[in-house]
Amino acid sequence: MGRERIEAAFARAKGENRAALVTYLMAGDPGLEESYAAMCALRDNGADIIELGAPFTDPMADGPAIQRAGLRALANGTKLPDVLVLAARFRKDDQTTPLILMGYANPIHSMGYEEFARAAADAGIDGTIIVDLPPEEDAGLRAIYGKLGLSVIRLATPTTDETRAAKVADGASGFIYFVAVTGVTGAGSADPAAIAGKVAMVRSVSGLPVCVGFGVKTGAQAAEMAKIADGVVVGSAFVEKAQDAHETGKFETAAPAMGELAGELRRALAGVPKA
Repeated sequence: MGRERIEAAFARAKGENRAALVTYLMAGDPGLEESYAAMCALRDNGADIIELGAPFTDPMADGPAIQRAGLRALANGTKLPDVLVLAARFRKDDQTTPLILMGYANPIHSMGYEEFARAAADAGIDGTIIVDLPPEEDAGLRAIYGKLGLSVIRLATPTTDETRAAKVADGASGFIYFVAVTGVTGAGSADPAAIAGKVAMVRSVSGLPVCVGFGVKTGAQAAEMAKIADGVVVGSAFVEKAQDAHETGKFETAAPAMGELAGELRRALAGVPKA
């Protein structure tokens, strides 16, 4: 399925005249069982695409909330193969919702590109966002992905010019993840007016949907971002629900809290008709 599942998700959102809701959670936080429940809650409350974070010891692009989530997941013993098992469990009963694995190159490189790609495809992963693997370095992985129908989802930023956008787009598929703020995840709040032109340029150059993330936490922020983007990505706000559950020791509260937030965001997006 891979790319087709992602394309279908954007087509459904477009058919409903709204931006797609892309949600992120850290696998293994507060635990793998809770992560599975959270994935189901996100899906049941309107998430169009789920990004599944793979914990890593040195998450350079992540702000404090996601860093802490990764450390909690690692303390639980969560490793890359566990994330793939979690994806496969979800995929067994859900053949529709795209799953994107988001993480860093080191664990994938350690596993071996081909072994990882085949395991990811078998688990029902549709694509990956590998934060620290730029276009210049991903040719080996991209070739394997092409055979398996997996999407290479790349990042663009407010500093991406047209020449760089063409490089980012070359070999990419699924969607482009536009980082709305210069900084780490959860830092500050994004200003749609400041990036609208860049988002339109990246969409034009790539021919792919553009999803905007970093600095989007509330329904109101998501609604503003939906005016310029094909999809809105929310991560830190969901991860904070897992942190709340960890702090209270009531792990079972994480999934319902994430589901409630997903519902709020989806309702906000439904109120923003696309141009």
